[in-house]
Formats: sequence, C-alpha cells, structure tokens
Amino acid sequence: MLMRNSILWAANNGTLRRQVMRSRLARPVARRFVAGETAMQALETTAQLNAKGAHVTLDYLGENVTSAAEAAAVRDTYLGLINEITQRSLDCNVSLKLTALGLDIDHDTCWANLRAILQAAQPHDLFVRLDMEGSAYTQTTLDIFEQMFVGEGFRNVGVVLQSYLYRSANDVERMNELGARVRLCKGAYKEPPTLAYPDKADVDRNYRELARRLLCYGNYPGLATHDSAIIDWVKQFVRDERIGRERYEFQMLYGVRRDLQQQLIAEGHHLRVYVPFGEAWYPYLMRRMAERPANLLFILKALRHR
Repeated sequence: MLMRNSILWAANNGTLRRQVMRSRLARPVARRFVAGETAMQALETTAQLNAKGAHVTLDYLGENVTSAAEAAAVRDTYLGLINEITQRSLDCNVSLKLTALGLDIDHDTCWANLRAILQAAQPHDLFVRLDMEGSAYTQTTLDIFEQMFVGEGFRNVGVVLQSYLYRSANDVERMNELGARVRLCKGAYKEPPTLAYPDKADVDRNYRELARRLLCYGNYPGLATHDSAIIDWVKQFVRDERIGRERYEFQMLYGVRRDLQQQLIAEGHHLRVYVPFGEAWYPYLMRRMAERPANLLFILKALRHR
C-alpha cells in the first residue's frame, strides 16, 4: 500500500512529470503501455490487434485541461478518430475523460464537446465510453452520462464503475435499471478509506459481487481486469449460470498480460484492448505501475538495460 501511494503521489507531481517526460530513456519504455503519441500510430496498433482477434477502444491521453482551446483540441482529435475508424472499418470504439473535454472549466463546455463527439459517432454505431476519474468526479460523470443517455437519447454511450468505491454497489443497480453499458474496473486513483476499500481483498470481493450483478442483470458489461483469479471466477460463473459469451466481454490494457489476452481470444471469449495514445502519457503510466507491481518491475528492468 505504501508503494502504491508513493507512485500515485508521483503521478500528480508536476516537477517529476516534467523530468521524466524529458528523459530520453522514459519514452521508449512507455511504448510498452502506450501505442504512441499520434492518432496514426494508435490506428496502426488497432489494426494489428484486430488482426489478432481483439476488439479495441482508443483513449487519447489527457485530463484536467484548463482552457476551452485545449478542450476543443481534444474534441477535434476524437472527431478525427471517429472518421478514421469508420473509413478503415476498424473494430474499435473510443474512451474519453470528461476533464479532458473541459469539465473543470464549466459544464456547458464539457457537454457541448461531448455532444459533438456522440453526434459524430452515432450514425456509425460507434460506442463512446466515459472513463471514470477520481471520486471527486464520480457523481458529476454519472449525472452527465444520464443526461446524454436518458435526457438526450444517445444510446452509444456508457460509463465506468470502480469496485474500490463503496458507492459502486448502488451505482451498478442504477446503471442496470437504465440498461446502461458498464465497464467494471478496480480503480487506480488514490482515495481515502472513507470512500474506498483500503484492502485489496475487499476490492476483489466487491469486484466479484458487482460483476455478478452486471452479468446477471446488466447490458453487455466490460469486465476490465488482469487478475487471473477473478478471470477464472468469471469463466466458472458464466458456465454455471449458462450466460453466453455474447453477453459480456473481458477488457485489458495494452501491453499488460499479453499472454493472457491471447489465451482469452483463443478460448473464444470477447476481449477488448484499451489502447491509449498521446503526449500526456506520464500520469497514465504511473497509475499502471501503482495498479500492478509487475508493471513497475518491467519498467525498472527495461531502464536497467538501456
């Protein structure tokens, strides 16, 4: 827990971020987990993953923008992605963070940018996932989702829920009532014990319970985990409950447990790979290290051999 908290602190340290991103050693190592800095690199990676039997979601890295111009640039990047995905007939959707669309500036800016993306994606039946950020944004993210999904009728949008938050049990029930598509993950942000389970065993236990509810009563949940024990539990649960593989998918991060990704595909499961790209890769990379010690070990080994 101490190591995880230290890494998450480093993820938000501006001085360290600038030093790492200037390092000639860090960028090649980051490529293990980030498809590249440009949309074209990400699209090429998507085609390669599709050829291996994987579905993909693309995420343009960046968060907490502070100007309308930055938010508009993120919006335009996604509009370009949607066009390229469609033109290339890729098996791919997109994921985005609302703070990258201007949520910290004002809600109207964020709504307008999100609406433009959903409108562009809808005619192509292209799905848009609203990533979940820290707990300070959870309720606002869900409110905006409901406004778009229910209030404005966009059915090509879904959300992410995190099993380390106490509130997620109620949020799962609400999303199931709405028929919303949910990606379930454990959670990668530093949260206080008043809001989130501090112990991994409790996070895992809650993940299984939330996954059970989503599999039984939800709408095509995305089960995002690299935890072999949880994946094995899901496999057994869907067999026991006779839940068809067309009713859910596994989701994993680009560059993480590639052996397990191929195994799931070979077994006939739907697998979606979350592929991030962009220049703002440092916070993302740090959260991946905090989530899984094996990722940190890989990075340290790579740096040692450079």
